[in-house]
Parts: sequence; structure tokens; C-alpha cells
Amino acid sequence: MVPLEVLAAPLQSSDAGSIVLVLFQLLIAAIQIAGMWMVFEKADYAGWKAIIPIYDLYIMLKIGENPWWWLVLLLVPILNIYAWYKIHAGVARAFGRGIGFGLGLAFLRILFFPLLGFGDYQYRRSSGLA
Repeated sequence: MVPLEVLAAPLQSSDAGSIVLVLFQLLIAAIQIAGMWMVFEKADYAGWKAIIPIYDLYIMLKIGENPWWWLVLLLVPILNIYAWYKIHAGVARAFGRGIGFGLGLAFLRILFFPLLGFGDYQYRRSSGLA
């Protein structure tokens, strides 16, 4: 019979692998936040608004010229996937990008927000598309 101390593994270990994993996750988060910060500044909003969890979505709605109630639709199951896309598609449209870029912003944020923020994309006040 195996002793209980051998079977009971700690929930968190203090080995170097977990420290590297945490640092990697912080790096990924910092890259995404920096990209969103630059997108907000290009759209003439304060960059710090990118780090406030719900408020950043509200600002993205304003950038994409969508109504505020799309935030409420994020609470509805199944419909929230479309609302999430619609919020990010509005941001992509405001920068002159299309559907594919909107999908990238919605589902591959780590790649597309830094690309949009640090790239040569210019913010357009009125997208002209509804």
C-alpha cells in the first residue's frame, strides 16, 4: 500500500517550471495590454482604459460606433459569441480592416491587438458601414 503522503500532491509546486510558466503568462498579458493600449490611443482615448475589464469593452463599442447594449448581449448564452465578434468587428472596421481582422481581434487577441496597435493602421472617425 502506498503512503498517503506520496499520493497527496500539492496543488502548487515551487519548482522553476511553474515560475517560468507564470512569467510567460505575464508576458503574454503584457503584450496584449500594450497592443490594446496603443489601439485606444490611436482612437483618441486614454490608454489606461484598456486595463479596466468591462470598461474596455464599452470603449471598444464607442470606437466601433456600436450601441452600448451590445454589452448586455454578452450575458446571453450563444448570443454572446456573436456580440463578442460584433464588438471587435466594429473596432476592425474603424481602422479600415475587414471581417477576417475582426475575427482575429475577437479570438486571437494576443496577435491582432499588437498588430493593430503597433502597425501602420489609422483610425477613421466614421466608418460609413453599418
